Amino acid sequence: MIKLFKRMWRYMTARGNAAFNDAADPKIQLEQAIQEAQEQHRRLKEQAANVIANQKQTEIRLNRTMEEYEKVGKNARQAILMADDASKRGDQAKLTEYTSAAEAFANRMVALETEVEDLKALHLQASQAADQAKSAVNQNSNALQKKLAERQKLLSQLDQAKMQEQLNKAMTSLSETVGDEVPSFDEVRAKVELRYAKAKGASELNEASVEGRMLEVEQASMNVEAQSRLNELRAQLGIESSASTAPAQVATETAEPTTAEG
Repeated sequence: MIKLFKRMWRYMTARGNAAFNDAADPKIQLEQAIQEAQEQHRRLKEQAANVIANQKQTEIRLNRTMEEYEKVGKNARQAILMADDASKRGDQAKLTEYTSAAEAFANRMVALETEVEDLKALHLQASQAADQAKSAVNQNSNALQKKLAERQKLLSQLDQAKMQEQLNKAMTSLSETVGDEVPSFDEVRAKVELRYAKAKGASELNEASVEGRMLEVEQASMNVEAQSRLNELRAQLGIESSASTAPAQVATETAEPTTAEG
């Protein structure tokens, strides 16, 4: 039963991760990855700074110990000279004191020599660690710069992908129905063409019908009357109307046979 629950938990976790990755904005995820890389670089720099600080601190201790070693050496030599001078003067008490001081300085020199050797080895290790830390920081810095440059490339590709997706969606909507309430371009075009065809057919039927001919005759009669009235007005104004009466005469001559037949 426990194994079943574990398997179900792993399945639900994987399913949730997959759903999240599908719904997540790649641009935001890219920024998160860059921020994480920058944070790792910051922590690496802090660690490297600690390593370099340890190397510097070891170097300071080594220098200070070597200075002390030199000082103790000078004091030991001075004590030996003073003991030798006391011996020449026959001052046994001073000889004993200076000899003891020289021995103490000598013992201190031995201890300092051991400390210097240990510090030299430690300083060497610290220097190597500091060099490695500097190299690691430089390598990670170069990798971070490459990621930053690649981020710009990926952002550009992401914008191009979004634009292409919008274009594909727009092109698809021209030939397919987007939704129940939004007709496709092809459907609208077919509807307009059908309406135009019906109107064109009705117009042709009207032109071919008897009513259409009758309307043409009535219009011709109205034109003849209008021309006659214009001729009367021109005659009253004393304007020649010979050029304007020709169409009226033609229309009258055309209409007279029809009247005779009637």
